[in-house]
Amino acid sequence: MKKSRWLNLIILLVLLAGCSSNSNGGLPSLFSTATPLPLPSIAITPAPDADAAMRAYLDALKNNDYAGMYAMLTKVSQDVITQEDFAKRYNDAFNNMSAGSFDYEILSTLLSPYNAQVAYRITYHTALVGDLPRDIVANMGIESGQWKIQWDDTLIMPELAGGLQLAMNYEVPARGNIYDRAGLPVVTQADAFAFGIIPGQIDQKVSGNLYTELSKLCGIPVDDIKDLVAGAGADWYLPMCEGTKDEAERLLAINPGGLIVNEYNSRYYFNQGLAPQSVGYTLSISKEDLDKYRRLGYRGDEKAGQSGIEKWAEDYLSGKHGGSLYVVDPKTGQPLTRIGQSAPQPADSIYLTIDKNLQYYAQQALRPFKGAIVVMERETGRVLAIASSPSFDPNIFEPTNTNNTLLTDLFSNADQPLVNRAAQSQYPLGSVFKVITFAAGLESGLYLPETTYPCEYDFTELQQYGGPVLHDWTWEHCQENIQAGLACTSSSSIPSGLLNYSEGLMRSCNPYFWHIGLDLFNNNRGGDISKMARSFGLGAPTGIGAIAEASGNIAEPTTPVDATNQAIGQGDVQVTPLQVAAFTAAIGNGGTLYRPQIIEKITDVDGNPITVFKPEARGTLLMRADNLKLLQDAMKSVVDNPRGTANFRLRGLTIPVAGKTGTAESGNGLPHAWFAGYTMNQVNSNMPDIAIAIILENQGQGSDYAAPVFRWLVETYYLGTPQSRPWFGPIGGPNFTPTPFGGIPTRTPKP
Repeated sequence: MKKSRWLNLIILLVLLAGCSSNSNGGLPSLFSTATPLPLPSIAITPAPDADAAMRAYLDALKNNDYAGMYAMLTKVSQDVITQEDFAKRYNDAFNNMSAGSFDYEILSTLLSPYNAQVAYRITYHTALVGDLPRDIVANMGIESGQWKIQWDDTLIMPELAGGLQLAMNYEVPARGNIYDRAGLPVVTQADAFAFGIIPGQIDQKVSGNLYTELSKLCGIPVDDIKDLVAGAGADWYLPMCEGTKDEAERLLAINPGGLIVNEYNSRYYFNQGLAPQSVGYTLSISKEDLDKYRRLGYRGDEKAGQSGIEKWAEDYLSGKHGGSLYVVDPKTGQPLTRIGQSAPQPADSIYLTIDKNLQYYAQQALRPFKGAIVVMERETGRVLAIASSPSFDPNIFEPTNTNNTLLTDLFSNADQPLVNRAAQSQYPLGSVFKVITFAAGLESGLYLPETTYPCEYDFTELQQYGGPVLHDWTWEHCQENIQAGLACTSSSSIPSGLLNYSEGLMRSCNPYFWHIGLDLFNNNRGGDISKMARSFGLGAPTGIGAIAEASGNIAEPTTPVDATNQAIGQGDVQVTPLQVAAFTAAIGNGGTLYRPQIIEKITDVDGNPITVFKPEARGTLLMRADNLKLLQDAMKSVVDNPRGTANFRLRGLTIPVAGKTGTAESGNGLPHAWFAGYTMNQVNSNMPDIAIAIILENQGQGSDYAAPVFRWLVETYYLGTPQSRPWFGPIGGPNFTPTPFGGIPTRTPKP
């Protein structure tokens, strides 16, 4: 019976197999179908990439994207720590390590359907204790189809298990000093005194001594001090200035009634700040910048350079901080393990190319004005003085200085004392630009030394293009004389007449140079002046590097009016005084344009030089030697020829000089007064020749105001102190009162 059943089952299976296909053309089976049925499918979701999730987390850490990292944590992890605390743990760790960056690599990955472990190596690059490599394992879990990270402190560093923290014990070196070229102090750490006045306590019997000594120390005119006292309440504190014990010796010895003296110790800027816009100042590290400085190895309570050389040389002046990195118990603050350490290294010192005496007198010369002065060695590019006015006293940034209240006035001053007008402000150059037009005309071949032009009151050549009639500066002087009831008979108020090429520059004849600019434009040489200007270094930064500077602007003229304006330094022409001093030096030295430099050397704590100044040529004026000689002679005639525009103001100067006056229309008030010139040393062979650029904003004629300041500085450089008294007053003295802006200056010196 059993055999029969098995036999029947086998036969049935064979029949079923045969009937499942109709490939032999037989009759269809009852079990066959027209289309084979597909096998049932099962949906399979691929596992997410754990490596990619870990990389995304660490890349977010590189970008300080703590919110993005927090979003990648498991729900359990987010329940344990808030996003704010999570970000703080990482931020504090990086700050305490002084870690400015890190690298990572994924080492291995272990996967199961719902869990993963990713091993990675992270290497922190720290400022104080070198590289810190750590191997870390991150546990991960699947949530909503994505890998999420189970966070704890060991993901920062294994040593932080259980909530332990990092702490750095810092060793901070003293900040480095800044000296002038001869080693005289410009900025050092020092004991200083803040001086002020309380009007109600002034002893009137000795008030004269009080005002005189304060005026000498602070450089404030006596009358200004009296006005401040007269306008103040009896119990007001009127801040004056600061000084060291040596600087204020006489004032401290007299100690008159009403004088308030507060001693403090700080980073001290001598002489109320020498070249403060260029030297700069320091400030306590702000809350906004704290993380940046902590990761550079700063403790956070230091002061750091905020502008100028103080900022540029921060790495030198701050020294190398030292530190020991510990794992600490946050409850007790006790260190448990030292992870790494480094020793501090002393700060370096900066020696400027600045001559302290010349810098002081340059600042004194600018006190009555808004403007700038740059004095540069003609043959090297060393900047001997760089002054900007109005100025400011960097000592008032010190919180322990009781005169710190002056900061409010500093920041609210519409004249922007913090701006370095010598390098950052851009001005029309006016007639000083004529030296460039002079050069372009000669090099074009259209003009020769003997080429003449009639210099009259009016320039009418633009009328054929629908332009205006332009007037020479002699016409303007004539109009001033007429308004004053005088005849136009002086050399400054009558037309210059027929002039050869060099005489055109000597007389600064506007019509001649308008003609040159228009003539070049009409002869398809409209870009010649722009090209020459760029060879003189205009339209681009000088490359001084240590201080911020502007580029200026030199554009290609596109119309006849543009060409005539450009030829006398107006229109779109914009320059900085630093650029003008540089190209003036190049004219005087034979055509080499040097990169201005303000750093003489950098030395270590033992005085060994780290960096030493080397002259660096950055270009050559596009002039043939004979044409450059003609330009030099023409600039000399500006001073030496009785008809030269600077002769009257520089007559009797014993040091041979050459230069060019400039009066630039500002578009607002009186024109800017310019003078640019250089010396030809025959007095002291040990004194290198210098070039000087001066601008006095909205002051008037360059010959009347800037030329006397030029003389004053040349005398100071060669003889130690100024020897002359300009016609408009004793500039630089504490009792100087400037001619009011807007007045027409007297053109004849008073006896």
